[in-house]
Order: sequence, then C-alpha cells, then structure tokens
Amino acid sequence: MDIAIFSPSSLFANDDDTSSNDEQTSDETNQSYVERKHQFPQMELLIREFSFHQLNANLLWPGTFAFAEWLVENSCFIHSKIFRSAINGSGTGGLAIFLRKLFQLDITTSDFDDEEIEENIAHNCRDNGVSPVLPHIKHSWGDVFPTAVPDWDLIIASDILLYVKQYQNLIKTLCFLLNSYKPRKIKAVSAADACRVVPRPAFLMSWRRRIGKEDESLFFSGCESAGLQVQHLGSRVYCINPRVTTIDEREGQSRP
Repeated sequence: MDIAIFSPSSLFANDDDTSSNDEQTSDETNQSYVERKHQFPQMELLIREFSFHQLNANLLWPGTFAFAEWLVENSCFIHSKIFRSAINGSGTGGLAIFLRKLFQLDITTSDFDDEEIEENIAHNCRDNGVSPVLPHIKHSWGDVFPTAVPDWDLIIASDILLYVKQYQNLIKTLCFLLNSYKPRKIKAVSAADACRVVPRPAFLMSWRRRIGKEDESLFFSGCESAGLQVQHLGSRVYCINPRVTTIDEREGQSRP
C-alpha cells in the first residue's frame, strides 16, 4: 500500500529557502496555490501546494524531506522487490512521487475523502512524469476502509500526529490494515538487500513535529493497548506492527 500524510506556507519561508515559487490561482478550485520546486535526495520535484486546506493537506512539511533522506540512507527498509506500499495522509503526494521515481515502489496514496486532495496528487504526478498517476484511496480514519482485504506490505506516513482527538481513529484504521494483511510469496532477495527489512506488514512513520510529550505518548500507548508494538528506529522514525504473542502469553490468556 502506498503511503499517505497530513497553515500557511509562509510559516516555513525564509531567506535560505531553495524552493522556487510561482503563485497562481487555480481555475478548477478557485484557490490560490503555489508551484514550488523542492529538492529531494537525488532529484528535484515540482509540487503544487494550496495556500490553505481545512485538513492541512496543502503543503509539504519540512519533516518530509528529512524522512526522504532517512529512507534513502536506509533503503533496505523499502526494497522494491519486497514491498507493495501505501502512504497514509499523502497530502500533496510529494513523498509518494519521490519514492515511486527513485525506488520504483508499487505505491498507493491515501488521504481524507476530499476531491481536491485526490486531484492535486494526480496533478503533481503528471507534472513530475509519473504516468499513469498513482492509485489513490479516499478514506477518513476510523471509517470502514474501502478495500475489504488490504494487501500492502508497508504503510508509510510523515507528520500525521497533529490531531490528538483523531488518534483512536488512526489506531483503529492501522489495526485493520495490519491485522487484515495476508502473507504472500515474494521474490528471494540477497542478504544485503534484506538487511534490517521491517517485518511485514508494518507502519513506518516519521514524526518530527513538536507537540507535548504527554499528547505524543497517547498515540504510542494507544497502539500498544490495541495489540501493536512500537519500535523507535532512530531519527524519530518508528516502526509499528502487530505484536507477536508468545507461547507463555497464549497460555496465560487460556487460563481461567
């Protein structure tokens, strides 16, 4: 499954900003937007960003680029021979487009059920030579997932823990996606390619926004209470996957 993500752009504008801006008004949405050139590892992407979106799906947050660099440095986590991926909270689609172009990942984008988000991702795919455009799934956390039997090996997200009140809905969706996964045969890979490969299925999340530690811990403790295990991989990147029940735990659960 491809990965998905979550304000004004001036928040991050500064004299050292290397992005090139071209502000225009979209005839399709009557919204003001900016076409920016963003430097990702090994490539430059042209990304259309809206000046405002009620769900904060309008911009590429700075954490996206740090996560992209981490993924390049730890590329064995997302080996293209192993994973079908999805991006949760895809926003502009920038991270998904980057992963598709650099790693040729079989990737799907996903975000809130909103026509503007889907159209903007498709627009950015076309502007950056991704054809056909990446498949997209409209979904709001906590709602019934539109794909009854998801088969994504890896779900990827960057900076989506913005709304504390939505944590339980996010955890509900993650539990469905991870626990509904059915293992499938994959091509054999070399030992070098398989280094530190995350377990399948897994949720790989970068969280670089700063909120209160108590609020942040609510998400991770909620995951553990729901039967998921959380591993910090460093650089504020987390791997979350279904907890493996040990024999002792199973025996303890079966006792009256």
